[in-house]
Amino acid sequence: MSGEARAIEPEDVTRLVAERLNASGSYSAATLYEPEAVLAYPADRPVTGREAIQAIYQQMVDAGVRFAIESPPPTVRFEDLALTSTRSADNTGLRVQVLRRQPDGSWLRIIDRPEVPQP
Repeated sequence: MSGEARAIEPEDVTRLVAERLNASGSYSAATLYEPEAVLAYPADRPVTGREAIQAIYQQMVDAGVRFAIESPPPTVRFEDLALTSTRSADNTGLRVQVLRRQPDGSWLRIIDRPEVPQP
């Protein structure tokens, strides 16, 4: 991840993932996840690990998906953990993530559920 911006605040990760997917691709975006992170996309088939997360994102990039920058509501923090969320750009659901502060002070995702349908 050298040379790339680190997530100084938990809220930075969502923006950085979208920017990296739109600009530099799936590998760069996957570095914003811990090595054994879980991505629940689709929700009923979660994958574990950076390599699997990168593969899911690469499928999206290959399909021409563009990622919007979504504004998060206030983050909930407890010690070195944070819960972030965003409403999808098309207003059809919520995205929810759990992040952990790293020894260098940056934040990485450990659990990501990109789509949660509204009730």
